[in-house]
Formats: sequence, structure tokens, C-alpha cells
Amino acid sequence: MTDESLQANPSAEAGTPPTPAVALRAQYIKDMSFENPRAPQSIFNATTPPAMDVSVNLGGQRLDEQVFEIVIQVQARAVVEKATVFLIDLSYAGIIELRAMPENLVERAVFIQGASLLFPYARRVISDITRDGGFPPLQLEPIDFHAMYLQQRGQAAA
Repeated sequence: MTDESLQANPSAEAGTPPTPAVALRAQYIKDMSFENPRAPQSIFNATTPPAMDVSVNLGGQRLDEQVFEIVIQVQARAVVEKATVFLIDLSYAGIIELRAMPENLVERAVFIQGASLLFPYARRVISDITRDGGFPPLQLEPIDFHAMYLQQRGQAAA
């Protein structure tokens, strides 16, 4: 099986270096949990929108020289009057392949570009699971993974 996007860049033959690229090769739910502890009352007795607490974290590991697994971990908790209405815990993973990426840019490519490629799919899973759980779909806001990366690097340096 060949993939044209990973074949040699024709301009590389003319003496110019190949262009760095990031490709999403696979994606999958690594772990998922949805809890609806107060059902069916939470579905039929909802009078006010719940307060939402959402956190997003990234993890990753190198699988091969140019292949990485990245995991987006999303936790969301909906609360009404101090009672949990629903709780979601999702680890959504993808296999990222880098091409012609300088080693000093690998981490940034995986955690910024890779996460940006993968996030819309994790967002869809969150939306679907809340809808399937009997609630309006939870639409996560887009995430600036560049700012998130810089913030985490700043915290690690401190």
C-alpha cells in the first residue's frame, strides 16, 4: 500500500529539501465513560441549564522514528444545584506521522498540529454521547493548542 502524500517530494530531487508535513493516520476512542447518575429525573426535571466544568489535557508517545500517538483527554461535568447531572471522561487518540520534520520542531508539531487535526473528532464524540445520554449536545469551543502548548511549557520551565 502506497501513500502519495508520503512519497518523495519531487522538488527534493531538484535539490530543495522536502516540506515538513503532519498526517493523521488513524484515530480511535482509547477510553470513554459517560455517567448519568440522576436519570431519569435529570432529563425530565431540568429547569435551568447546568453549570459546565470542562478540562482538556494532552498526552503523547513516540511509536517509531516518525510516528506518534497523541491522546486528547476531555473531562466534562454538568452540575445543577450542586448535583452532578452527567459526567464524561474521554481519551481520544490518534496516530500522527511526521515527514521531513526537524527534530527541534517534533514536539510542537505533535502537540499543536496533531492535536488540532484530532480535536474535531473528539469534539464530535462528546457531542454525540451527550445527545445519546438524553441531553442537548455539548458543543466544545475550539481550542488554541498553540497557546495551550506555550502555557504548559511555561509551567514546566517554572
